[in-house]
Amino acid sequence: MADQKMTICLWFDDRAEEAALFYSAIFRDSSIGKISRYSKEGFEFHRKPEGAVMTIEFSLNGMNFLGLNGGPAFRFSEAVSVVVHCDNQEEIDYYWEKLTEGGEEGPCGWLKDKFGVSWQIVPRILSDLLASDDRGKVSRVTNAFFQMKKFEIDKLLNA
Repeated sequence: MADQKMTICLWFDDRAEEAALFYSAIFRDSSIGKISRYSKEGFEFHRKPEGAVMTIEFSLNGMNFLGLNGGPAFRFSEAVSVVVHCDNQEEIDYYWEKLTEGGEEGPCGWLKDKFGVSWQIVPRILSDLLASDDRGKVSRVTNAFFQMKKFEIDKLLNA
């Protein structure tokens, strides 16, 4: 695992290990790190059987995550999402297909995976298009992507 000062923690009910393995199979530059397990101590709080996975460290494209099996108290929402910057349509198509498996498509490059985690699959060129000094171009690009679920680079460029 890369030595970073910050790690994103994702709170799952009891599927953190499954999620880490799912994500690491999708992202080519990924790894699984340390796994900690619940002990009998604190059962009255965590309600997890002894030996069940408590946390699992994993890295995707050099970004560190910690999956926590914390129980059903909290759920994911679109208020937090992971953005994947893609260099071409092939990458967009790949991540979109893999991450929507068992999940759901959303508007403007957003999707929710089968665990409820929100992702944005975004062409890297989009920020350049939206930062253009040509306000008409920005309006056309914005109008084009509001019509999309999965981003289509050619349609953005032609706008």
